[in-house]
Amino acid sequence: MIPADLSRAVVRAVRRAVEDGELAGPVPARAVVERTRPGGLGEYASPVAFQVAKGAGAAPADVARILAGRLAAEPGIANVEVTGAGFLNFTLASRSAEALVRDIRARGTRYGHAPDGEPRERVVREAVARIRRSQAADPHDPQAGAAVAPVARRDGDVVAAYGADAAAWAMLSVPAREAPSFTAGLLVQDESSELFRIRYAHARARALRRNAEHLGFAAEAGDTDAPALLAALAEYPLVLEAAAHHRAPERLARHLVTVADALLDFQHHVLPRGDEKPSAAHRARLALAEAAGTVLAGGLALLGIDAPDFL
Repeated sequence: MIPADLSRAVVRAVRRAVEDGELAGPVPARAVVERTRPGGLGEYASPVAFQVAKGAGAAPADVARILAGRLAAEPGIANVEVTGAGFLNFTLASRSAEALVRDIRARGTRYGHAPDGEPRERVVREAVARIRRSQAADPHDPQAGAAVAPVARRDGDVVAAYGADAAAWAMLSVPAREAPSFTAGLLVQDESSELFRIRYAHARARALRRNAEHLGFAAEAGDTDAPALLAALAEYPLVLEAAAHHRAPERLARHLVTVADALLDFQHHVLPRGDEKPSAAHRARLALAEAAGTVLAGGLALLGIDAPDFL
């Protein structure tokens, strides 16, 4: 299980508990799952029991215990604990580097995207969009009209001044309610620039592949010792889900910086050195680097920013 699967697993547990008569009331469409705060138990936590308890006529702690019993048997969850007045705390079963890399390679730049959903969900969603359109509202944004701080007049035509990609990064890397900052740093092409680091890391992943081809070997998923990079890639789907739910592209932007920095640290261990011959370890490291490059390209595409193969 990857972190993004947790929300769906929690919703399934609620639905089954309602179907079996253990709980009453409506089943939430989504369960909030977030990283456990410092000092908390487990890796992730959810307050869903408080939401369900309102309709169930039960105490949140009782709801949480019912859900914990069901979720404890869910594949990919190593442990579930109830803390406080009814918070669910999760520890995920460890996932091998090989399984993570295979998943990213199979899904490509759509890694982390939510599934399209079952047919009724699609039909209802499209109907809602048409109804909203009939009322002159944005069909894709139920919070149309939410405050977004504009570009200051003093900044002028920021696309002309900084380029479309740099301007987009400045506008998307801070919360919508905050005014974006446009400085000469957006044009800097070195590692002091976050956007440059992301694009450079992506270009390095592509270069590693080309260099490996010259050395006569290709990527092959396998276990790799790169905890920081593996953790960042595994968390990417959850970041996407949270960014969509909160309408907060800056969450994705911040996470791409984390992935890029981890990849730039890892890149030096990918290719053979000196007279060293390519081995299974090198093929696995290359596969991980390529997977990271794929995630960076997919994330930048969602932000509307180009990911060049050469810088």
